[in-house]
Amino acid sequence: MLRRLPFVLALVSALFPVAGRAAQRPATVVAVQPAGVADLVLLDAGFAAGFRQGMVCRVMRGTAEIAEILLVELRPGHSAALILSPAPRQAIQPGDAVQLKLLKS
Repeated sequence: MLRRLPFVLALVSALFPVAGRAAQRPATVVAVQPAGVADLVLLDAGFAAGFRQGMVCRVMRGTAEIAEILLVELRPGHSAALILSPAPRQAIQPGDAVQLKLLKS
């Protein structure tokens, strides 16, 4: 599945052109791509929104945290992530909001 990741990101980029728009609003989940070992979460924000490979983000629905994800592949307007820790009895859905996880000092 990871070998197909560049193709999937290219397809999402073609279907959802958002260059420059991602930095102006929160990121959202575009799709969840099931895979044999780990599901990929496709986002409508990437480098242009300040995301970088290895960052951890929270997936939110309203005020509820649905999961934490790890950014693994980025493009200027899109990115792909792996699910780190899903909430019990919750599933990531297209349209869920994504926020960068910040550590408090």
